[in-house]
Amino acid sequence: MDTLITERSGGVLTVTLNRPERLNAASLRMWRELAEVFTEARHRPEDRVVVVAGAGGAFCAGADLTDSEIAAAHPLVYLRAVDDAALALHRLPQPSIAKVDGVAVGAGCNLAFGCDLVVASGESRFSEIFSRRGLSVDFGGTWLLPRRVGLHKAKELAFFGEILSAPEAAELGLVNRVVARDELDEFVGDWARRLAAGPPLALSATKSMLDDSFSLGFADALEREAASQVVNLTSEDGREAISAFLEKREPIFKGR
Repeated sequence: MDTLITERSGGVLTVTLNRPERLNAASLRMWRELAEVFTEARHRPEDRVVVVAGAGGAFCAGADLTDSEIAAAHPLVYLRAVDDAALALHRLPQPSIAKVDGVAVGAGCNLAFGCDLVVASGESRFSEIFSRRGLSVDFGGTWLLPRRVGLHKAKELAFFGEILSAPEAAELGLVNRVVARDELDEFVGDWARRLAAGPPLALSATKSMLDDSFSLGFADALEREAASQVVNLTSEDGREAISAFLEKREPIFKGR
């Protein structure tokens, strides 16, 4: 990877955007590499959790429109690369955590919000800055925002592109936790380890059902819950969970 740093440890895949000289603004190559690494992770059961972070004190300053490859590409070609990255992130069966420090604006903002959980330092700032650049929202923001904050608030964030502090984003429900900068690594590491130790089949099913809940009726949701629970109860992990409970120990889940 030319624009990313990938690290694997204890079931946790950490993907770090690595263009700190540009506040990790995404080049065309970065969008393509993000799609590649997320797609690869989707098919690696040993990757239990995916953490997305930025190098050098910034998360992502959106798309780097000065990138020579973006400038040379037809806009549709470029935007398909953006869409591929967004869809690959959304399709991850594993839980994902955005570890945000510094700026997360434009597509970088929606890269964070596209993760299942968002943990931010107190110095983080978020903005759907598109309209201030003469652009409409992309990287899935038109789908993500109404589900996170409701339609009217989503329109306010998208129309004005104002900067939100980390506490303001947390108050709106866009951020799960705000921690001190020097506690960010430890906090995200703890969450990632806990998720990596969790039951992969059950977590994946729960994630999928929650993501699809807005398009299902209540009866259909109950049917999916029942089908997923049958898989859990008849799996090796389900039997391990019961044994661990009876033996008063922590379960060891294998994802099967």
